[in-house]
Amino acid sequence: MLEVNFLSIPHLIAVALLLLLYKCNVYLKPIIVGQASIIVIVQPWTSVKNLWSLGAFSEVVLAEEKRTQKLVAIKCIPKKALEGKETSIENEIAVLHKIKHANIVSLEEIFESKSHLYLVMQLVSGGELFDRIIEKGFYTEKDASKLIQQILDAVKYLHDMGIVHRDLKPENLLYYSMDEDSKIMISDFGLSKIEGSGSVMSTACGTPGYVAPEVLAQKPYSKAVDCWSIGVIAYILLCGYPPFYDENDAKLFEQILKAEYEFDSPYWDDISDSAKDFILHLMEKDPNVRYTCDQALQHPWIAEDTALDKNIHESVSAQIKKNFAKSKWKVRKISILSWMHFDFLICMIYAL
Repeated sequence: MLEVNFLSIPHLIAVALLLLLYKCNVYLKPIIVGQASIIVIVQPWTSVKNLWSLGAFSEVVLAEEKRTQKLVAIKCIPKKALEGKETSIENEIAVLHKIKHANIVSLEEIFESKSHLYLVMQLVSGGELFDRIIEKGFYTEKDASKLIQQILDAVKYLHDMGIVHRDLKPENLLYYSMDEDSKIMISDFGLSKIEGSGSVMSTACGTPGYVAPEVLAQKPYSKAVDCWSIGVIAYILLCGYPPFYDENDAKLFEQILKAEYEFDSPYWDDISDSAKDFILHLMEKDPNVRYTCDQALQHPWIAEDTALDKNIHESVSAQIKKNFAKSKWKVRKISILSWMHFDFLICMIYAL
C-alpha cells in the first residue's frame, strides 16, 4: 500500500497522476478528513459498468456521504453543456423535487460550482433490466407481470401528480440492488413534463421504437404516451425483441404510426392470451381508447393469476442478446470532482 498526500503537490500534477493511475488499471480509494460532506470514490468504470451511463450532456460518478457513509450517485453536468438547454435541466429538477416513490430514483441534494451543476441521486446498484433477465436461469410471464406492475404503479403515481415521463424504455429501468427479489426503479427524467406547466405537449421526443404514434404524428398528446411505452416494454419482456424494427427510420416510424405489430410464431406460441390482450390494450393506436395505468393495473394479467409459470428464459434471453447488443454500453470515463474543499486528503492506492 502506498499513501500519497495530494495536497503536498500542485493540483494539476495530482489530477494528472490520478488519471495515469486509472489508465494503468490501479484502484484508487480516497479517504477524506475535513469538512467535505461527500467523498468521491474514484475507480475504473468497468467495475460498475452496469450502474452508470453517459447522458447527452452529463456523466455519473459514485460517491459516499461522509457523515453517514451512504453511497450515492452524482450526476455531473458541465454548465457549458447547459447553454441553450437550461429549460431542460430546470424541468428535470422541478420534476425530481416533486416526486417521491419507492420505484423512482430520487433526488437527494443539489450542489453547484462555477463550472458544474451536481445532482446527488439515490444510488441504484442492481444493474439494468436486460442484464438481470439474461443472468437468470428461470424467467416466466409471472416475472414479467410483476415487473410491469411495479412500472405501472410508479407511472400511475407520476400521472396522478400531473407528470409525463416521455422516455420510458428498458435502459431507464434499473434494479435497486443485486437481491433476487429487488424492486425495479425508473430513472432519467430529462424529457419529463409537468402537465399544465407551459405549452401543450406536441414536441416529438423520446426514443425511436418506444414512442407512441401520436408523438411521431406531431399531434398534441397526453400522458397516454407513457402507457404506450409500457406496452412496448411488456412486449419485449415476453419475447426479447421489439414490436417495431427497421434499419430505415422512415419505415420504422411508418410501422409505429400504423401500429403494425404481430405476435410472431414460434416466439409467442407459449405466451398466454391474457398477456397478448394486455399488450393490445396498451399498444392501442387511439390514445383515447388506450388503457390508462389504472385500467392496466386492473387487467387480469396484472391483478389476477393469468400470467403463466412456464420458463421462457432460453428464448427471451437469446432474443435480447441478439436484438439489444451491448454496443450501447459506452466506455465510461473517470470523473474527478475538484469543486469541493478538502482540508486533508490521503489517497491509498491498491493494485488490482
